[in-house]
Amino acid sequence: MWLINGVAANQLPVNDRAIALGDGFFTTLQLRRGFPLLWDLHAERLLITARSLYFKAPDLSLIHDELCELARLQGAQRVTGKVVITRGSGSRGYSIAGCDHPVRIVSLHDYPVAYEGWQHEGIHLAVCQGRLGHTPLLAGLKTLNRLEQVLLKAELEQRGAAEGVVLDEQGFVIEAVTANLFWRRDSVVYTPELRLAGVRGVMRSWVIQALARAGIECREVQASLADLLHADECFITNALMEIVPVRGIEDVRYNDYSLARQLQATFEQTT
Repeated sequence: MWLINGVAANQLPVNDRAIALGDGFFTTLQLRRGFPLLWDLHAERLLITARSLYFKAPDLSLIHDELCELARLQGAQRVTGKVVITRGSGSRGYSIAGCDHPVRIVSLHDYPVAYEGWQHEGIHLAVCQGRLGHTPLLAGLKTLNRLEQVLLKAELEQRGAAEGVVLDEQGFVIEAVTANLFWRRDSVVYTPELRLAGVRGVMRSWVIQALARAGIECREVQASLADLLHADECFITNALMEIVPVRGIEDVRYNDYSLARQLQATFEQTT
């Protein structure tokens, strides 16, 4: 189910800048019983990204209402929602002059049922050979430029792996291909800083806030793969999979999932 600027449709003009330039941004969210989870964090992401990319602020109330209306029509208890904002149609070149009519795309999709198994059973991670480049102008943002992730996902598929740890060009841990990474050593939790690469996920923000409320120290760090492999516990997060324990990375195994389970329980209590 798709709405483009509030109208049921599934096609864009060929000169929409999303097609040639990836000129836009998005957020992917989970809806339960007709309502978007973590909406305030998704709304904040949309506003921050719009400002960073020189878009006018999207109408968040309208987007929220469209998501809820689509969910009501679909009737499923648990679905995936996606909000895409493109700069719309414009000139062939890079200039944004005259691009005054952004396009708003709101859609619903089936929830990935595999994630429920991951939440209960955990997941094993490969270490990706592909590396993320440094893009400080875009670091942290969820733009429509996802070719690095497309290539990394293709690598995982060729290797028969479901998910993988991704490093940057200097060898620092950044994230998983479709999720953010956390690990615990003793009583301190760590997650990669994302100044130069990676995506600041909505669930990542929720976890950092939840840890603070629980009095658990969380540090954003530059960390090597060795730092991650010597952790006591590791888990990955995004808005759809929520919190997934990591059973192991390559030949390293983790046997402690206690913090992941605690966060899973807290998330369920708040939703």
